[in-house]
Amino acid sequence: MRILLETISDYIWGNGMIVLLLCAGLLCTVRTKCIQLKLPGFIFRTIRERSLGKDQLKIVCTSLGAAMGTGNITGVSAALLTCGPGAVFWMWISAFLGMALVYTENVLSSIYSSSKVKGSIAYIRYGLNSRILACLFSIFCCGTACTMGGFVQVNSVVQTFEASGISARMIIAVLSFFLIIAVITGGADRIRMTAQFALPFVSVLYLLICMIVIIRFRCNIVDSLKSIFVSAFGIKQAAGGIFGHTLSRIISTGLRRGIFSNEAGLGSSPLLHSDAEMKSISDQGMWAMAEVFTDTIICCTITALTILCSDKDMSVITSFSSVLRQYTAPMLACILSVFAFCTVIGWYYCGEKAFLYLTGGKHSKSAAYIFAVLASAGTLFSASDAWMLSDIFNGLMAIPNIIAVFLLSPHILSDRQTEL
Repeated sequence: MRILLETISDYIWGNGMIVLLLCAGLLCTVRTKCIQLKLPGFIFRTIRERSLGKDQLKIVCTSLGAAMGTGNITGVSAALLTCGPGAVFWMWISAFLGMALVYTENVLSSIYSSSKVKGSIAYIRYGLNSRILACLFSIFCCGTACTMGGFVQVNSVVQTFEASGISARMIIAVLSFFLIIAVITGGADRIRMTAQFALPFVSVLYLLICMIVIIRFRCNIVDSLKSIFVSAFGIKQAAGGIFGHTLSRIISTGLRRGIFSNEAGLGSSPLLHSDAEMKSISDQGMWAMAEVFTDTIICCTITALTILCSDKDMSVITSFSSVLRQYTAPMLACILSVFAFCTVIGWYYCGEKAFLYLTGGKHSKSAAYIFAVLASAGTLFSASDAWMLSDIFNGLMAIPNIIAVFLLSPHILSDRQTEL
């Protein structure tokens, strides 16, 4: 089974997917006249004018919660361990191009969403006028919600506890089930309130610990940054005659982990932002860009530097132990658990919208229980199997969304939509 999953994952994430994502990001960057560069001005103006929309903070926290899961910790560590520091460079590329891509997704969502069908499903269904692609996207979205948004998160929590010598798979499974059910059965309001309460505190705590580690090993910062750029293009490997294969693997891993972290190109961001009340169409896209920047450029980079500066084994636990000592395991387990939980409830929100579209708006309470069971089942999978399943559904979900973005991107060019 593992060989089959690996074959499917490698096929989906071959050179074609890499080219597709890079071209989509480049196209959106050109179409929007490098909209990424306008983000700082938008943020400063919003703060100065205090023009945050109704419930926007809750929606931003929910969206960040869905993105800032284990990908910011174990995902970065796995990428470094698999392909070395060069993967971080391609995560940056993924994030920069992904910012324009996620902006385009959210503007298209604002244009085509109706009271019944919203987000990426709306622009695939009404923009492309394709029921088939909309249904396929929704099916893959449900699969991604259960894999990347469900049992990968719970599996990462299990792996963290076991790395610290605590084996509690069944306990974590049971607790996960009841905590997930307690939140998602309360609907969108409870999901958003939970994310707004939990995410800011744990994010600040995590970044604070990382910064302490980086400051302690500040003498290694320059070498760590240098290793990212040198390794990104396989300069050392080229001497051994394996440049092409190594570079392809580094780029693929970096893009996979970048997308796992910031979700640009998947179409999940419009699903999360589609209920926001905005003064202009462009605002929704700008807030989505801010989340990608925060998630990957800031958080993932800080995680990578923390590991590269302090630990040659590419382990977050070892890096944190240099400052937390005997408190490393419980502290990291708590932080990762909160990140994972925010991701789970955020992705349920995406999966629920896809499920409602597939069922014609009929909501079944059993869907919440099925999702909670599947998410909790992450305790039964090995880490490699969980990641491969996640990669498969990520890739499948991205395909119809990227097709729609390519074909509909000219619709975002009016001055009213892009003016900030």
